[in-house]
Amino acid sequence: MKLKYILKNIEILSIVGSTDIEISGIEYDSRNIKKGNLFVCIDGSKVDGHKFIESSKTKGAVAFLVEKNIKKDDGFTYVKVKDTNGALSILGKNFYDNPSEKLCLIGVTGTNGKTSVASFLKDILNVDSKCGFIGTTGIEDGKDIVESKNTTPNSLEIQKNLNNMHKNGCRYCAMEVSSHALSLKRVENLNYEIGIFTNLTEDHLDFHKTFENYRKAKESLFYKTSKANIINIDDVNGRIILENIKNLNVPCVTYGINYEATFTGKNVKLYEDKTVFTLVGPDNFEQEITLNMVGQFTVYNALATICACYMLNMKMEEIIERISKLRSVNGRFEKIENNKNLHVFVDYAHTPDALDNVLKSIKEFARGKIITVFGCGGNREKEKRPIMGNIAQQNSDFTIITSDNPRYEEPKEIIKDILEGIDRSKDNYMIIEDRKEAIKEAITKAKKGDTILIAGKGHENYQIIKDEIIDFDDKIIAKEIMDNIEK
Repeated sequence: MKLKYILKNIEILSIVGSTDIEISGIEYDSRNIKKGNLFVCIDGSKVDGHKFIESSKTKGAVAFLVEKNIKKDDGFTYVKVKDTNGALSILGKNFYDNPSEKLCLIGVTGTNGKTSVASFLKDILNVDSKCGFIGTTGIEDGKDIVESKNTTPNSLEIQKNLNNMHKNGCRYCAMEVSSHALSLKRVENLNYEIGIFTNLTEDHLDFHKTFENYRKAKESLFYKTSKANIINIDDVNGRIILENIKNLNVPCVTYGINYEATFTGKNVKLYEDKTVFTLVGPDNFEQEITLNMVGQFTVYNALATICACYMLNMKMEEIIERISKLRSVNGRFEKIENNKNLHVFVDYAHTPDALDNVLKSIKEFARGKIITVFGCGGNREKEKRPIMGNIAQQNSDFTIITSDNPRYEEPKEIIKDILEGIDRSKDNYMIIEDRKEAIKEAITKAKKGDTILIAGKGHENYQIIKDEIIDFDDKIIAKEIMDNIEK
């Protein structure tokens, strides 16, 4: 594609060289430059892309988008804009011919539940047509599955992956939309048909600074939609968002358990291997549903999914049938099968609200004792550590505090913060810094019929310790330990 077409709708400050040149691709990482590429020079927090202009030329770059003064007349093209990072989404939209217009794009935002709701939608919609996926557990483009470094990738990567989905025959894309992505403009120039709000609890305040900023970031998704906005009205912030967007020219659909909504879950019953509730919806619809998943939060995730399918004009009997066949998402309250008569769950819960929800769900069906293994990630919100310690101790018979992803912090210091929320006069907790040993202690300590929750990492199969990424999968570790102990 000619550079002049790629630059459409971009506010240009100056141009040196020709824009009537062919561009083979767009890159913002100089290590990935190929012949004929446009190199977007981003001055980031750690690396300034402008420093790699010369090395990019040797790799084949023919044009450069810059935000600094580059005084060169060397046969290459330099296009200066105010903000190169901000221009990425427009460049991607132009280069890939606006792929979000060719798909039904569904965005899911909230503190907890994003992965489950987006995954449920992917699985349900895949029955009739291909549905792509972008989220914490990776990117699925209708052909390949690749890892994603962020819940929501860079804007250029999003456009590229949506284009791949379209080429691979996808009709839909279910996408997690993080507050970081909304604040950093990664999801600009995308045409969302449906937006879904799951819930909001304190998280990422090291980035957003205030809870109001955090909520407003989430709310901004619902000004980008064209078909429907779906809101959890049991959540107080959901009700605030609903009030703020109710006059938009986009229908609002609500769901909940405690408040009357478009779709309401009533008579919720929790078991160790399933969840049963009565779905009440429009036109006096009422039907009991059995989910092959555990926990009240799974009802909320199912309700959000049902709302989206309803707005996509699916028949209710089809929605119910497909919802009833769903299984837990990888690492989301996932049960580890064993022959020791232990109920062992691995969950991604790494916020106070998520940990509280999971443990309270366990208390609804647990017949034996509840043993919780958890830690907190390093270089993240310190203020939530004692809160999570308190939640674990209050809702468990025994708590083992361990290491999660310490990153550049010392695990002992993170554990020390967690202990501030622990009542040390009680003997229902212990500290085992080594995560594998902590899991082993929990399993060894448990008796038949007890429930073990291993929280914090979920689907992750690694630990981050300073600069090292070490193989570590809670599910595999737990299974190996259970297979090798006598009970």
